[in-house]
Amino acid sequence: MPGIPSDSTSLIPFALEGSSQPPPVYPLQHGLRAPIHRIHISWSRGNLLNVTCLRPPPEQEDEMARDDDEVGGKAVEVMLGGAILEGNIGEHKRRRIAYESVKSYAFLHDKKMSLAKMETGDNLSAPALTYWWQYTLEYSKSIRDILGNARLHRPLIEDPKNFLKPEEVEQPIGTKAAWELMEIFYVDMQLLSWLPERLVDWLEEYDSLLSKTETVHSKLANLQRKVTSMQVVEDEPGYWNGLAAALAVGWLDVVAKLLRLHGSYDPDQFDKRETENGLVEAVVLLVSEMPRMRPNLSSGKLGICYQTKHDYIKGLEKWRAKVSGLESSPFWVHCNHRPTRDGLINLLHILLGDAKHIADATSHWLELFISHLLYIRPLTNGLEGMGNLAEKCMHLKPSANNGLTSLLVGILSENPEIVLADCLKAFGPWIVAHAVDLLTANSEYTDGLLNEERYQLGGASIGELYMLVYAQALASHPLTWQVAPAYLSTCLNQGRGLLEILLLSQPVQNYRVILKTLEICHLYELGNISTHIMKMAGMYQWKHGHKGLGIYWFQQSRDKTRLGQIAHKLFDNIGKSLSDDSFKQWEGLMELLGSDVGIAGGLEFLHKYREFKRSLQQIVHGGTAEAAKKSTLLLVQLMRNPSTPQRFWLPLLLDSVKLLEWRSGPLLGVSETNLLLGKLQELSMAKLRPDYHGGELKPNALGDVRLALAKNLGRAILEES
Repeated sequence: MPGIPSDSTSLIPFALEGSSQPPPVYPLQHGLRAPIHRIHISWSRGNLLNVTCLRPPPEQEDEMARDDDEVGGKAVEVMLGGAILEGNIGEHKRRRIAYESVKSYAFLHDKKMSLAKMETGDNLSAPALTYWWQYTLEYSKSIRDILGNARLHRPLIEDPKNFLKPEEVEQPIGTKAAWELMEIFYVDMQLLSWLPERLVDWLEEYDSLLSKTETVHSKLANLQRKVTSMQVVEDEPGYWNGLAAALAVGWLDVVAKLLRLHGSYDPDQFDKRETENGLVEAVVLLVSEMPRMRPNLSSGKLGICYQTKHDYIKGLEKWRAKVSGLESSPFWVHCNHRPTRDGLINLLHILLGDAKHIADATSHWLELFISHLLYIRPLTNGLEGMGNLAEKCMHLKPSANNGLTSLLVGILSENPEIVLADCLKAFGPWIVAHAVDLLTANSEYTDGLLNEERYQLGGASIGELYMLVYAQALASHPLTWQVAPAYLSTCLNQGRGLLEILLLSQPVQNYRVILKTLEICHLYELGNISTHIMKMAGMYQWKHGHKGLGIYWFQQSRDKTRLGQIAHKLFDNIGKSLSDDSFKQWEGLMELLGSDVGIAGGLEFLHKYREFKRSLQQIVHGGTAEAAKKSTLLLVQLMRNPSTPQRFWLPLLLDSVKLLEWRSGPLLGVSETNLLLGKLQELSMAKLRPDYHGGELKPNALGDVRLALAKNLGRAILEES
């Protein structure tokens, strides 16, 4: 594949002409020792590439350096495009998310269907929408748990120099960040009064995903690595920059921990720094008493919570008066350490909402946006006001947008179609298929927009279209296709037909796959599809020589036509060669077909014929008179049965010659013998027809039978007289 030259551990495609962005780098986790001799690349399903890495042949390597146990190559899959933020999600985790999320999705839609049946129309009415968001919120929380929880338990003894999360905590994924962002703005009605505070919590969790360059999280991460080697932290500019950045975005607990690292807290110092320490502690106290417009705080978080706007405004005024009083305090004159004095005053300016100092402390426009909501416009309500503020922040701090920032811009623009398009581009079809329920949780307008049938889409709605895209992605993988029916069944216009196509396209050579397919057909009441699948399975097994499995599936599907054809073929084969060896060859097939005339087309005769042959075998091996009488009774029943084919009359009579010549006396009476003679006469007349087929019998078989019947008739007349 042509591309920019790269090493053997990455794949770099060509960049488009005129593109300002560098081409993405896709790592190859092949685990082979260098050098790599050759790489083969081919398309796989969807947007996956199959990359096969081969090491040099043995003759081209140093035999001493080559390990005999080392493999000669490795095949890996590389996902192209989209979902760059999900680089740390493996295929196994994607499949786990797909399997676990379908339960929550199905439960929510079952609840919606049950509520809709109670209403007058197909959609939920206005009263139902008033509490529907609560069901959607439970659904959203269950999806968040599936996407992963990156928090660990706090250690019993904390290191005072660790102010960030431990490094062993699992890195956040962009899909979960996007999901929580949509939950904040679209679902949780309880968050409307403290939306800025909720954005602060969201940024603390996912700030590292905003940019690959500099963010508040990257500043603090660099400071975390250097703080252990710093002798005097307050002399380092990075220390005060990290403090200002953390305070600007509202991470108050981090600010308090960093301020407590100040050298004035050291009990072993020689200088008198009581005034300096008092100023630092005063700032820590003000930070810990900062008013927060939210119902509660999690463990370890600082601030004073206010639940009503009136109480919050009063508390904010008192708190800002304290901050202004500390800023104008005469004690600053007695602070001899200039970096400390300038750094603390800078923090006070941020607390007072100074726009210039806040802009200098933040790195990304989204961080600046949240800082404005926290310190300058804490009572901002409505997406329109937030949208204007976001445009201003983007103008002040231009930053390259990624999936998360584009998603937030789409949310603030109040355009759900843009939101779904950005999610699909950045995070793939999974989140779009599940996010439609979030966007429609509290808005009748959005519900009508996304669920309205559109002629351009073949009668499908926008929400149904995204559902079909995700279902197609599931159906293309052999390990996730069985999840797709749960989503196709909710697509009222095109889902049913695609579901039938999906089930009919599954391979019928695997017994477990057939059972799973039939289970899905039963679940969604697709009886005709399950019948067709069983017929397909029967045809496949029959053509490949598995007669037993083929008959089993034909019986399960109640395919009378094909079972009848098999029965007729069985008649033909047994009728052509009625030897004992030939009969044993087809005896197992007769056992499988059963004796049900309605299904097997008159195979009851063959089962009685088999019983008759077995009784004759007992007589040959020294049977008693009782066994002979039983065989004679079976013979009479077979000859009287109208389902007995004419081609079997002569073989039956020929096999019964020994019974007709029984030494101890006649086994057949006069009437039974006349019956057999009548059948023999009909058979003689039938031989004159050109289409008669008598089977592989000896030429004088008819004469032998006639002679035996004549002898038995004479003996029977004498016996009865």
